[in-house]
Amino acid sequence: MPPALDEVSLAVPRGSVMGLLGPNGAGKTTLISHLSGALHVQSGEIRIDGQPLDQVRAKTPTRIAVAPQEHAFYPMLSVAENLACFAAAGRLSGARKKARIDDCMRFAQLEAFAGVRAERLSGGLKRRLNLAIALLPEPELMLFDEPTVGVDPQSRAFILDAIKSLAQQGAAVVYASHYMEEVEAIADRVAILDRGRVLREGPLDALLSKSAMLLTLAADGLDSAMLARFGTVEEGGVHWRVHLNEGVGPAPVLAALEAEGIAVRHAEFGRHDLEQLFMTLTHRSLRD
Repeated sequence: MPPALDEVSLAVPRGSVMGLLGPNGAGKTTLISHLSGALHVQSGEIRIDGQPLDQVRAKTPTRIAVAPQEHAFYPMLSVAENLACFAAAGRLSGARKKARIDDCMRFAQLEAFAGVRAERLSGGLKRRLNLAIALLPEPELMLFDEPTVGVDPQSRAFILDAIKSLAQQGAAVVYASHYMEEVEAIADRVAILDRGRVLREGPLDALLSKSAMLLTLAADGLDSAMLARFGTVEEGGVHWRVHLNEGVGPAPVLAALEAEGIAVRHAEFGRHDLEQLFMTLTHRSLRD
């Protein structure tokens, strides 16, 4: 049986967001579980500021926090009661406990819902409560596993802005998602995973700038054999896409079509976005 993760090597600097991008089953949740200490690493090691993860968790377990896919709170307790309960579990007490509860309530904009039982919150507010609970001990490494599943667009935008601000305040953030637009919106670095392996990793801008240029065409009489000398061709019913070879621009393609008497109705040229890069690497949908 192949390993769930194979030769995965990543570094997440403080003050940055590392986006883990991949389809369902790519290994994102498994990696988050290893980073949090919930799963033991069978081969390899994880270090926090040069120290082994096990030592860090034994000495200061609150340096790492996870906001999981599931709702991680007590549904019968109110928002304020949940925060008080988890603050006590994190060994907060006295004035510091009160200050952290107030700060996290304010950060997640939950003040108006302090007395509401968690089970009665909307999907977006439940995600914000997850976030507030995770932030109580002021962690230095934040792990987010699909934190926007099932929320409305307004709540999604709030959560993404909040996560980006955590990195700007100095935390190291790992954000796992199969929504490429979310990763593209907040990540400084991106790792594209599939079948437990890292296919590509690096600064977001660098990944996109190194990817092939894409030419999208609409015309009658297009021929894949003729276009193939310029790059990799994806045939379509209306629009064809040519992933151009390195150093090739759109001009010679359009000139060749003109020479063949093919009238181009539509042509669009630009760099890949993350979804297009992923498709080029794996030939799979991000949501497979």
